[in-house]
Amino acid sequence: MRYAGIVVAGRPARRPSGVDERAPAVGGKPLLARAIHALDGAERVIAVGPRRPGFDVVWTREPVPGTGPVAALAAGLAFVPEDVEAVAVLAADQPGVRRSTVDRLVAAVGGADGAVLVDAAGARQWLLGVWRVAALRAALPEDLANAALRRTLGALDIVDVPAEPGETDTPEDLDRPS
Repeated sequence: MRYAGIVVAGRPARRPSGVDERAPAVGGKPLLARAIHALDGAERVIAVGPRRPGFDVVWTREPVPGTGPVAALAAGLAFVPEDVEAVAVLAADQPGVRRSTVDRLVAAVGGADGAVLVDAAGARQWLLGVWRVAALRAALPEDLANAALRRTLGALDIVDVPAEPGETDTPEDLDRPS
């Protein structure tokens, strides 16, 4: 299945220390770079957020910056090529995401509207999924600002894909003592 990728890299997410969590490196690679690298199989990668130097992607912003992931998703969809049928949607701050994560999600979609990673507790990780472009466009609410991603995507036909160890880790998980 041919797919594009959207990385939701909106407002700089801050750790308690005040540092932009997309800037620090994990395993020698910035978090944003890890998300972009996970999309190596994509026809095009769109990053939604403030432009950051050094990344060969299409950059865009939501019409009103900071109005949430649904608005960011809509902004990214505007740059998805017409000839791809799916889009991988990733948060920029997921250090455990990798190309194999995206490959498993793409393979899982089948005839469904999308496939989403599910963590060990059974929670769907809405910003770690692959979705059919037509289903995403149809699901977008008229008012995008501050719309809930779970509510927007939750009614779609979704395949749950169990996360492998570490795939759904957050920067906060990595900051916790072992």
